[in-house]
Amino acid sequence: MTEQQLFELLNTITPTDAAAMCAAEVRQASLAKPPHSLGRLEDISVRLAGIFGTERPTLGRTGVLVFAADNGVCAEGVSCAPQSVTREQAVNMTRGLTGMSTLARFFGDEVLVTDVGILTDTHCPAVRGRKIRYGTEDLAVRPAMLRSEAVQAISVGIETVREAKGAGLTAVGIGEMGIGNTTTSSAVLCALTGASVADVTGRGGGLTDAGYQKKLAVIETALALHRPDKNDPIDVLTKVGGLDLAAMTGAYLGCAAEHIPAVVDGFISIVAAL
Repeated sequence: MTEQQLFELLNTITPTDAAAMCAAEVRQASLAKPPHSLGRLEDISVRLAGIFGTERPTLGRTGVLVFAADNGVCAEGVSCAPQSVTREQAVNMTRGLTGMSTLARFFGDEVLVTDVGILTDTHCPAVRGRKIRYGTEDLAVRPAMLRSEAVQAISVGIETVREAKGAGLTAVGIGEMGIGNTTTSSAVLCALTGASVADVTGRGGGLTDAGYQKKLAVIETALALHRPDKNDPIDVLTKVGGLDLAAMTGAYLGCAAEHIPAVVDGFISIVAAL
């Protein structure tokens, strides 16, 4: 998908169906129960009505879409885990050996793991091979990737959602596997919102005090060096993001275009949604 084709797709995305949501609210009010007694579940059901375009939405098969990639910023010592964990956990997810995949198996959810930039080959047929490059650049030194690579990663996310829908999935959770991606996520969040680095950066997997200070300094350096344009999200992903983040961004866009509900997984997933 070219950048022009990406923006053509964005122009096809429409808001949720207001009429269906109103009808769902009216139906909620007619049910034999105290008003709003189901709390957030009622709000979610109305939102689903808007996404599906029907008063009484139903969910069939569901799944989790995981995008795995390595981040060159790990060279700066911002993670306490080795990058080999990205590959190991991506494979483990397909075998039901992680917390997420164990829960998914219990509830009957499918798990689709896609390699968009793991530093090495997985040699695991269950991991979908859509590798764009073997990890990103060290964003403290140079832009994380080329703009065309960011667009390609976004495209992989969109296509993965289309394939999931074609396979019969009606709702998906969207997550990632990529050592170092709390650093890229914090950098992207700062670039998009103008928030201070200290306010949106945590210790990730458990950095020491010295490691945490290094992480803050690396993000500050990258933002000052590359000056990502907050009005151009592709530029932000290109300069201080990651292939996993870009692919998740595409997955959310694909869900919007295909009218599929998407569930965020946590901080990294929320930044991709933003």
